[in-house]
Amino acid sequence: MSHFAAITKAVADARAANPLVGSWTNFVTINLVANTQLAVGGRAAMCFMPDEAIPLTSISKATYINIGTLEPVALEALPQAAEAAVHLQKPWVFDPVAAGLGDTRNAIIKALKKSKPSVIRGNASEIIAVSHLWELQSANKGNVDGVDATDSVEDALFSARELAKWTGGVVAVSGETDVVLDARQTFRISGGSAMLKTITGAGCSLGGVIAVYAGVTDPLTAALTGSLAYKWASEEAESSSTGSGSFQVAFIDRLSLLSGDALIAYARGVLKAN
Repeated sequence: MSHFAAITKAVADARAANPLVGSWTNFVTINLVANTQLAVGGRAAMCFMPDEAIPLTSISKATYINIGTLEPVALEALPQAAEAAVHLQKPWVFDPVAAGLGDTRNAIIKALKKSKPSVIRGNASEIIAVSHLWELQSANKGNVDGVDATDSVEDALFSARELAKWTGGVVAVSGETDVVLDARQTFRISGGSAMLKTITGAGCSLGGVIAVYAGVTDPLTAALTGSLAYKWASEEAESSSTGSGSFQVAFIDRLSLLSGDALIAYARGVLKAN
């Protein structure tokens, strides 16, 4: 099956199957994460209790772990959720928000290394920081500035490839041009609206949407489909909005109207493999 055919199928399968995604996401963006997951056809279940890690993972088609905001229970709960996903042979998506910022956050990231994620999605600085924390490289630690990237996507390519080799999965580096890669292939996705930077949670919700697609397809197709969907929906939303508030509403609307045919027509102009 071609990548285009697989992407088209993923869009349709998510709407048909309504995969449940157990999400451990941050308090700032939880509403947008849930609503975007619903918009593309998934079912959202948000969790924060350690004793729910294994039960929720067992009934979910995929699991999403985002470390944007942390409470003391996270050090126990998040590694349990990831370990359960791997044990049950279910995909899980990791969003290492603000990786490298603080001892607790770094301890969680280190603890997650043994439970290899299916997809890691982050900005360039986060991807570099995770590679360093997992001791896959010893040089650049990534330039942490809150949750924003101060490294370029191209700067993160070495780190992304090392992470993909370690996990056997996929790494998605978000930026003006997204890079999605595994140990064998690298894809670049251009396009998208700069207005995504005017709403909180664009990156976090992308991770959640990738998890929805991971519940119905392979990790590479899931990451490509999610990244393309966000580029397409953001451009469509910008054309019909008057500011950041209406943009967010329009963005969710566009995701809810996404079709495989529309996404492939868009992908032919922005997706490059090399």
